[in-house]
Amino acid sequence: MSTSPRGQEAARTTTADRLRAFESPCDDCAIRETSVCEVLDPAQLARLRTITTVVRLDPHSTLFQEGEAAEHLSNVVEGAVKLYKLLPDGRRQITGFLFPGDFLGVALNKTYAYSAEAITKLRLCRFPRQRMENLLKELPNLEHRLLEMAGNELVAAQDQMLLLGRKTARERLASFLLMLARRARARGQPENPLPLPMSRADIADYLGLTIETVSRTFTQLRKDGTIALPEQTRVELVNRAKLEELAEGG
Repeated sequence: MSTSPRGQEAARTTTADRLRAFESPCDDCAIRETSVCEVLDPAQLARLRTITTVVRLDPHSTLFQEGEAAEHLSNVVEGAVKLYKLLPDGRRQITGFLFPGDFLGVALNKTYAYSAEAITKLRLCRFPRQRMENLLKELPNLEHRLLEMAGNELVAAQDQMLLLGRKTARERLASFLLMLARRARARGQPENPLPLPMSRADIADYLGLTIETVSRTFTQLRKDGTIALPEQTRVELVNRAKLEELAEGG
């Protein structure tokens, strides 16, 4: 029995849809070259995909809380995340910000050592911890990549200790903006104007300052021509040399 041209076209369309259903979202991933997946060949990437769940979260959603069982690891694909710890007196210390390509959820013990919250709309690739640990035993290049990223986190933590311990408010904010610019450049994203998705309160909690001091320091840098503030969520680095001088204590 012959099939009409329209029927043949429908059959081709159905076949194409079926094939697309097997395509991996990893194929056109915008952050693959800067993420943990960078070191994987196609076969290894396919194995990682079998334990991957794509998760979407709204702003202010909690990914996990300090002390919870560390059941998952995640790779940020879109959006921004803040990491924080609560002090015994109820105050909050933000310990870091994560962006596309960053990995989170690594725990030395069986519980998370910090809390994580979405700043913006967020898309993650999430991996069950136990299955990821099993995969790391089989893929030493993936394990090495994770250790490399953990080393970068350690350097960032040391930089923050310097910020909090030795620098003035202007020096802290200048260093913070330059750090964000470097990270944006490493991700292949625009660094000037620089996206600033976090709130002034988040910046204050990261830099160990009050909101009033952060707002006042932004205003000072704008008035002296070091930066421009076209909108609340963007900053233009007008005089980068001056910003770098401030960051170095000049």
